[in-house]
Amino acid sequence: MIRRICILAAIIATSVYNKGAAQNDALFTHYFEVPAYYNPAATGLSDLVRIHGGSRLQWVGIENAPKTFLALADSPFKLGKHRIGAGVSVNQESMGLYRNLSASVQISYKLKFLGGILSVGVQPGIISDTFKGSEVFIPDDDDYHDDTDAAIPRTDVSGTALDLGAGLWYSRKSFSVGLSMTHINAPKVSFTSESGQSGAENSAESFEFGPARSLYFIAEGNIAIKNTLFEVIPSMMVMSDFTFTRAIATARLRYRKFISAGIGYRHDDAVSAMFGVEFKGFYLGYSYDYPTGALASASNGSHEIFAGYSVKLDLSAKNKYKQKSIRIM
Repeated sequence: MIRRICILAAIIATSVYNKGAAQNDALFTHYFEVPAYYNPAATGLSDLVRIHGGSRLQWVGIENAPKTFLALADSPFKLGKHRIGAGVSVNQESMGLYRNLSASVQISYKLKFLGGILSVGVQPGIISDTFKGSEVFIPDDDDYHDDTDAAIPRTDVSGTALDLGAGLWYSRKSFSVGLSMTHINAPKVSFTSESGQSGAENSAESFEFGPARSLYFIAEGNIAIKNTLFEVIPSMMVMSDFTFTRAIATARLRYRKFISAGIGYRHDDAVSAMFGVEFKGFYLGYSYDYPTGALASASNGSHEIFAGYSVKLDLSAKNKYKQKSIRIM
């Protein structure tokens, strides 16, 4: 129960005058497999229809730790002489008594630029937050929380809001880079809760939850090892919500475009090991994060598993934008 209270405390720790900031986008160790989750311009980058889904179990061993599920699909299209990409994204996350669901559509436009392809994308969607206030329990001997604190909803509350994102993605034969911003409009999910406290049965409290604007930079490459069937695939992602900055770097070695293994590092968080298999359009990947900080004494680490399927879409033999995706090779 103490662990449960700690998770609850983390959720409301940033609350000021009944306004809270919920946890931002999940930072997947498999970010290199689902860049469109962070950048809508990363849709339709190749002649492949791609469907991916995965789950992250964070800080296993700590009760009510975050659990995240993600599903993505994207495809290239031709509109006259123009190349566009389109996709959909659905993400669900739970953390203690807090639930978040987001869904969005993604559209990107491609044009030739400096010997490569520049993609510009936008992402309209919705975000829905739920807080299980009816399950809040604060022990009598808790020195940090007041059972009558009006900043804590005491009934189940939920709400939705419009969520917007946009990004740029530039790719060439052996590398690509992307810059994007999610939650551009800083959406606020507002809801009202009946107080339910003694002497205030008919009073109501207003609450707001919502993610902060977040900036993402992603870079990845593909380096063939001469005279071998191996290739090195380095990548990195930096995220900032203008209060906190987080970075992930990975390096993978792939053999015959079939089997891959790699290591990664999350700044001030964890070291990672990952393994993947690709066969006839199917992909299966697993990663394990071992915490490097104080969480190592309480958690058994974090696990991710991703699966996907890709199929080639015929955009005609005259497709001038035809290219290999360094995320699929």
